[in-house]
Amino acid sequence: MLAPDGTLSRRLQLLPFVREIAWAPYGSEFEASLLLYREIVSAFVAKDATQIRKRLRLRPPAYLRMAMENDFPRLFATNRYVRSAADRSFGPFPTRAAAERACDAVLDLFQLRRCVEDLHPYPEHPACPYFEMKKCLAPCNQSCTPDRHRGEANAVFETLRTHGKSLLSSLERERAAASEALEFEAAAAIHQRYEKAETALSELPESVRLLSDLSAVIVQPSSDPGEVTLFLLTRQGLAGPVTYATVGMRLHNEQSGSTSLYSHPMALAAVPLEPSRSAPEVDTLEARLEKALASLETISPSRPSTSQIEDHLALFTRWCFRPAAKRTGEAVFTDPTALQPDRTVPHKPLLRAISRVARGAVVPAAPITA
Repeated sequence: MLAPDGTLSRRLQLLPFVREIAWAPYGSEFEASLLLYREIVSAFVAKDATQIRKRLRLRPPAYLRMAMENDFPRLFATNRYVRSAADRSFGPFPTRAAAERACDAVLDLFQLRRCVEDLHPYPEHPACPYFEMKKCLAPCNQSCTPDRHRGEANAVFETLRTHGKSLLSSLERERAAASEALEFEAAAAIHQRYEKAETALSELPESVRLLSDLSAVIVQPSSDPGEVTLFLLTRQGLAGPVTYATVGMRLHNEQSGSTSLYSHPMALAAVPLEPSRSAPEVDTLEARLEKALASLETISPSRPSTSQIEDHLALFTRWCFRPAAKRTGEAVFTDPTALQPDRTVPHKPLLRAISRVARGAVVPAAPITA
């Protein structure tokens, strides 16, 4: 490469090749990674998904999937995302090892089979050691019917779908019934199962959801003062950013220990200097939030490819499972036990998350170039 003075130089000169410099402001590392991903996809559209992931150093997350093809379903960990299996897959997990630990912890609470073979039961089949330890119903040697084993699989599925709440609620009812019947030994045994279940379910991160019902709003700092940035995560991938103005928002402080009305964010309404006959337009935090969420719904990808969904889940996982000291922003998920047909994110927890992010120290970010 020739230097400007005509001499040879080892330094790479890009000036003859540059035609345009594009830049975009960002307020957080999460927003920067999503912007960079979109630019790389548009610039290397001819490349396959593997090359794009290598450039961004994206690792595929892990999932737990219920195999329903056989008469005797089973639960297993995998790194492969299958769109048609989203209604029986749970995730994302940061690594395959984390998914396998959660799988073993959940299976220890039930008697679902752990073998990987396609079962064709017969009475002479030698059962595995899990049957001797009372951790398997042994469908291989016809110790249980397919309906009994499928009922156990449905219980495992419901436990994962509700993040353990269905199992804990059932154990609470059984413990209360045993106590009312004065069967204290049985109540103590159920209480031990309850504590074991709590310990096992702690292996499930808060972000693990049924992929077909995945819905969360990610709150991030903004590059502009007086705003935060919102992203929407669904089974279709990531959408955003959409800004949410915090002007006039009374930010609460959860660490103060106060039980006053200011424990929840509220908007300070302006008082007009002169009375007006027409009703003033009310700008509430709820109205702002409804408008921002509606904007996220409109820009959500309608027909994303499977590789795009995988990449978006990988971007979310890389941000979500970073150490808390190095992670900015918050994510608010839908309640898996709530009877919400539209699976909307609850507004009150979301407004509190917006308040916490807005109160945090936001360092002005430099533009990202592409």
